[in-house]
Amino acid sequence: MSAETQAPAAETSNGAVAVARAAVVSWKAPIAFGVFALLALVLFVLNPRAEAETGFRLSTGRDFIQIPDLIVPAFVTGVIVTIALFAIALWSAILVRQRRKTPLWVVIVFAVLFMVGFLAWAAAGETVPVPGLLIGTVSLSVPLIFGAMAGVISERGGVVNIAIEGQLLSGAFTSALIASVTNNPYLGLLGAAIAGLLVSFVLGAFAVKYFVDQIIVGVVLNVLVIGLTSFLYSKVLQADAATLNSPERFARIDIPVLSGIPIIGPVLFSQTIIVYVMYVAVAVIAFALFKTRWGLRLRSVGEHPTAADTVGINVAATRFWNVSLGGAIAGFGGAYFTLGSVGAFQKEMTAGMGFIALAAVIFGKWHPVKATLAALLFGFATNLKNVLGVIGSPVPSEFMLMLPYIVTVFAVAGLVGVSRAPAADGKPYIKS
Repeated sequence: MSAETQAPAAETSNGAVAVARAAVVSWKAPIAFGVFALLALVLFVLNPRAEAETGFRLSTGRDFIQIPDLIVPAFVTGVIVTIALFAIALWSAILVRQRRKTPLWVVIVFAVLFMVGFLAWAAAGETVPVPGLLIGTVSLSVPLIFGAMAGVISERGGVVNIAIEGQLLSGAFTSALIASVTNNPYLGLLGAAIAGLLVSFVLGAFAVKYFVDQIIVGVVLNVLVIGLTSFLYSKVLQADAATLNSPERFARIDIPVLSGIPIIGPVLFSQTIIVYVMYVAVAVIAFALFKTRWGLRLRSVGEHPTAADTVGINVAATRFWNVSLGGAIAGFGGAYFTLGSVGAFQKEMTAGMGFIALAAVIFGKWHPVKATLAALLFGFATNLKNVLGVIGSPVPSEFMLMLPYIVTVFAVAGLVGVSRAPAADGKPYIKS
């Protein structure tokens, strides 16, 4: 090949690489950072809460080491945080101009700084119980994390799992009923997983075998489960709540030594068995998805089912059984509502958490660990409104009710940047 022929080819190749890099890098992150930095300027600097101080309680009475409360001046903290936020936004913009991505740790640091400034401003004159805030965050995030794991497994295999809401709700209902009748919460857990599995069977059958639109099937299943559980709750559970809707809740299990560590001890190591199972589930799924033959087969089916079929992988069976596995995991998470948190089934008690879990999957870019972090973010936003309400923050209650959903929308549309779903996600595979 001549030099003249090689040169255009090289130019074309370089141009393609440049276009690909330009397509990957997004301005969403620096724009989102800039918007939040401006919001911080308006709230923390231009609208300060007098000259009050904000306290942060860092220890509980059971900690081995008692850390004194951290007292900070609300206005000064707001000014410092605002300057730092503008600096991060500027740095992110410089990275994008250089065709480089904004690292995930930068997003985390930005979010933590903004939240510190917001708490210092919103709770001026009061004391924020940090361990309580974080314990509530974990508790509210447990169903979201189980739902997100179900979504990651299903969508990595090429099936959009809109039915997470129905799987969570069916698990909550079944666990309450079985645990109440048998007086055994472990049987309630098993029943919850089976209930989620049955819902996913319907999703898998229609979406994988009969090629029905996956979004439509998921929405219909959610409506069906909501209607069915609401009917049974009104006609069956309420008629004899003492027998059918009074499950024994799991007690908290303190891990020796670890549960006494300040801040993280009571948050992570003084939990119910369901939360400890969640830790294991996230670790196992993250490892198996990228380090085992099962994970390789699942990802290949979700990315290029035709190629997977040519090497002997049964695409339909792989999708069906992994959607079923995801449903069982989501059902298990639904049991947390009745066996680990509320203690009884209530109508529509999942309150849209299945859809927030799906948003966590997208925000986490279909990665188990990142989806878990996203779920924790949404859980934190939900619990924040409760904590600020308890300490008497002047932030309008209407805004606090909106906060979890604002964070959800903003996270998916803003900070997520360029996010590519598995190539065959939502696309039925018809073997030729």
